[in-house]
Amino acid sequence: MKFDELVKKFYSEEGLKEWLRLVKDPYHRLELNTTMYFLEKYLPKEGLILDAGGGPGRYAIELAKRGYEVVLLDLTPRLLEIAEEQAVKAGVKDKVRIINGSIDDLSAFENSSFDSVLCLGGALSHLVDEKRREKALDELVRVAKRGSPIFISVIGRFAVLVRALSDFPDLIDEEIFRRIRDTGDYYGERGFAPCHFYLPEELEAALKEKNLEILEMVGLEGLASTHREETNRLYEERPETWRIWWETHLKTCTHPCAVGISEHFLAICRKQ
Repeated sequence: MKFDELVKKFYSEEGLKEWLRLVKDPYHRLELNTTMYFLEKYLPKEGLILDAGGGPGRYAIELAKRGYEVVLLDLTPRLLEIAEEQAVKAGVKDKVRIINGSIDDLSAFENSSFDSVLCLGGALSHLVDEKRREKALDELVRVAKRGSPIFISVIGRFAVLVRALSDFPDLIDEEIFRRIRDTGDYYGERGFAPCHFYLPEELEAALKEKNLEILEMVGLEGLASTHREETNRLYEERPETWRIWWETHLKTCTHPCAVGISEHFLAICRKQ
């Protein structure tokens, strides 16, 4: 089965779980809330936004609520069905155009069509083939207007290795662990969709090759990365302390160390 089919199979089976993933607990909301914090910082006040690989539309619908016009594109039809249902519930169906497609083929759109382009949650990571990732970056840049912000988040390699140590130590004995460690490539053998796990410097180099100005790199889970139980417990049991932690997170999440250890990290760029 081709990698695309494995990705579609995984996310079709996840269904509503993927819609709920970013809000299911305080730890997962770190990814959502941190991304929204930086979207608010860099997005234009209005305009047309492409949410490429946006799955069930968590970001697309939130931005539509704020008045943006959004085109949501994703590979998995089931996720797009959920996105349409959720857009109707949110009262923003007229602001979200939904298209089935892959992020490495944006031929449906002309050059410089969008005021901002998003590729969030790891959609780029799910292209295991390097040439397809390069093509996807070319396409994301092509359809953005000059001077517009481009937001790309990927799944971090170091966090995957740390989780093997803490949660799946038997995996360390397998070839798959060494392949991820040395290349970042995972072919879908252990339940998750096929993926390329990134190093921060790898993503930075790929973006600079596309002549993008990198404005910030952000660790979306930051210092809390892989500490799910501790994060959730702090939020639930010590709300005042949590406010200090959130402040600390925002002050540290752009530090290279916090970026490197994050389960997801975000690059904020500008098309020159």
